Amino acid sequence: MGGTNVDRNSNLAESRPHARCQSPFKSIKFFVLCHSLLQLAQLLVSGYMKSSISTIERRYGLTSQKSGILASFNEVGNTVLIIFVSFFGSRVHRPRFIGGGALLACLASLLMAMPHFMSEPYSYTDISNTSGDNSSSLCQPSGPASTSSSQNCKEQSSTAQQMVYPVLLLGQLLLGIGAVPIQPFGISYIDDYASEKNSPLYLGILLAVTSIGPAFGFVTGSLMLRFYVDFDKLSEDEINLDAKDLRWVGAWWLGFLVASCLLILTALPYFFFPREMPKEYVQSGADDDQSSSDRNQQETSQLQDLSLLQFLKSFPRIVLRTLQSPVYILVVLAQVNLAALLSGLATFMSKFIEKQFTQTVPFSTMMIGGVGIPMAVMGIVLGGALMRRLRLSVRAASKLCTAAIFICMFTAVPLLFIGCPTQKVAGIFPPSENNSSCSSGCGCSTEAFNPVCGSDGVEFRSPCHAGCFSMQANASSKHINYTECRCVGGSGFARSGTCGSGCADRLMPFMVLLGLTGFIASFSQTPSYMIILRTVPAEDKSFAVGVQYMLFRVLAFMPGPVLYGSVIDTTCILWGDKCGKKTSCHYYNLDNFRHRFLGLIVTFVFGGLICFLVTAVSST
Repeated sequence: MGGTNVDRNSNLAESRPHARCQSPFKSIKFFVLCHSLLQLAQLLVSGYMKSSISTIERRYGLTSQKSGILASFNEVGNTVLIIFVSFFGSRVHRPRFIGGGALLACLASLLMAMPHFMSEPYSYTDISNTSGDNSSSLCQPSGPASTSSSQNCKEQSSTAQQMVYPVLLLGQLLLGIGAVPIQPFGISYIDDYASEKNSPLYLGILLAVTSIGPAFGFVTGSLMLRFYVDFDKLSEDEINLDAKDLRWVGAWWLGFLVASCLLILTALPYFFFPREMPKEYVQSGADDDQSSSDRNQQETSQLQDLSLLQFLKSFPRIVLRTLQSPVYILVVLAQVNLAALLSGLATFMSKFIEKQFTQTVPFSTMMIGGVGIPMAVMGIVLGGALMRRLRLSVRAASKLCTAAIFICMFTAVPLLFIGCPTQKVAGIFPPSENNSSCSSGCGCSTEAFNPVCGSDGVEFRSPCHAGCFSMQANASSKHINYTECRCVGGSGFARSGTCGSGCADRLMPFMVLLGLTGFIASFSQTPSYMIILRTVPAEDKSFAVGVQYMLFRVLAFMPGPVLYGSVIDTTCILWGDKCGKKTSCHYYNLDNFRHRFLGLIVTFVFGGLICFLVTAVSST
């Protein structure tokens, strides 16, 4: 008995603040710092991928559905392994597994950049060349309809070009596998060795950084996409596009190289953390924290004493025990709805802003990374701080989540009504109007896409389709004026570039409501995580978090981007065509795009509200 008390007092003394000589690798605060930096680097890759998805789509002629598959493919390897890795969380050296996963994610990031070095320079015009000879885009009555050259089509069918999409998929797959141990092991490790008072704050910090990571990814994307994709292969004089051109493709590959360097640096400290560390000491709750630590260590040691065969036999029992908790299931389903909402916002919201409000790709990604995600981070931090200050029970936390999502409905629904009408494009929209007769003798290519805006406010897919016979290049800029355009009313001239939707002033109120929606929805994140951690047995924490993330991936992050991409594809009114194959979409019906895309988001908010409401009622 006396020996037990001596051991307990000794352990307590070891964890007290006066032990100044203690290694930083035995401090849970230092672990939280390191894990925050790793999460920042790892999720920067994920955020950067999503910020570049529309650029990759344009560069390699992908549909939005294919882009959605690519965006969600990192969840495949993650989903297959996450339950088993989390299940063995109490038996392995968690910090070293986290470090190994980070190194694999670094390799995946390097692989994601490989297609750029495998591909030929980007050919942005099918009927001219990349040196900027736009005269072949003009109306030429004596010539036949232009098509892609056999050389361009041969490049498209080359082995290197055909391997681009599989290599991107493989990179995403490895990125998902590398991420498997990072978050479940990190959360359970912090919760095991942090004091009960500080655990919600640390978790809130971790979740906030989890959101800041993608924000840094989007900001990085905004910076990198300002550079032309082939700036390393072409001289500045050979680049004849600017970021406002609908054919512009930025240097999407550059950010992956930067992210891989950050991943290596943040992975190294994990190989120096111990398998177990002293429980954090807090003066006001020393006895409670110590007794909690004793219980956790006792339950963990009992679990580790099981043989591998016994451990595997206990697998179905623990699954059943975890899923039999109504509160756990309801909260996870609520989070799944919010995760599905997030998958759409993260993957395609920058594309929505680009098309709906006629903005450049770098500006659109900056709006998400600089406005949308920081507002969500603020919500996560405030939710965690409120949980720490009030020490809310499971019942009170569920009521807080319900109230937050209920208010979120009032900011999400108005988004459906803030947008722009589809610009008038000759022969395309409105579909009832067809002005192709004036350019029928020009020999225009069906593959041509070099948009021009007529002086009468009507857009044409190319100067040839506008019936233009001559051009005037501006020496001080890359813009070109086309004259003698017989399909253009009035003065009969056109300028290069799109006419746009003409309502960019509506972007500000849209972003205000979008930011408020993200802030309010994120306010429920930390309380909902704490509900899960407080409603499962201590030895099942790693496994419960693993099941949670598995359900996120199976029900939200895997099907979500594909669902959003498929819905976006249904709003396309003009598909690209190259070498007889359909490529990415050139024009969308903006009203349908807004109603269907944002309608899905509102639907998921409502689903989260129902789940949290039932949780609040059932926990009374």
